[in-house]
Amino acid sequence: MVRIKERYLLVNIVYPPEAASKTASRVPDLVVHRQPTVERLTPQALLRAIRTEAALLFGDYGAGALEGHLTVKYLSLATSTFILRCSRAHYQMLWASLTFMDRVPVKDGRPCIFRVVRVSGTMRKAEEEAIRQARALILAAKDEGSSAKATIIGSERAVSDQVMSEYRSELSDDAMDQDDG
Repeated sequence: MVRIKERYLLVNIVYPPEAASKTASRVPDLVVHRQPTVERLTPQALLRAIRTEAALLFGDYGAGALEGHLTVKYLSLATSTFILRCSRAHYQMLWASLTFMDRVPVKDGRPCIFRVVRVSGTMRKAEEEAIRQARALILAAKDEGSSAKATIIGSERAVSDQVMSEYRSELSDDAMDQDDG
């Protein structure tokens, strides 16, 4: 029995800030780039746009290569993140097609950048990376949002990171072997 090899691409939709709203806004830059997708983006519209872009870039070969194996496994409009599944042989073609897309694939869609964050052989690893990124984004936004406390928090974190790294080095296998004799 032959197993079909697939790749999962975790993709973020990143929105460039508008010049007028950037100066008036007090929202951290990190959050400005990672806005929710408010358009009515559906998995079908996303797939149609990707296939069209692949056909423009690679012709009939690109359209045929992505035709049967391309699916949207996860789409979150709140985090502007989605996971695509494609055949292992054609994931680079899919990545190139995403790179050349410059608008959200809906009527009068906003300009955006499709950023491939992770290519994985399993859905689980792509999901774990999406969760890890969401947590990191929340923590970074909190740190950047509290600019008055940023220096205090930053110095406290530096000290705690140093203490934890020393503690971890004490718990390493080599250190334990040396202590045992």
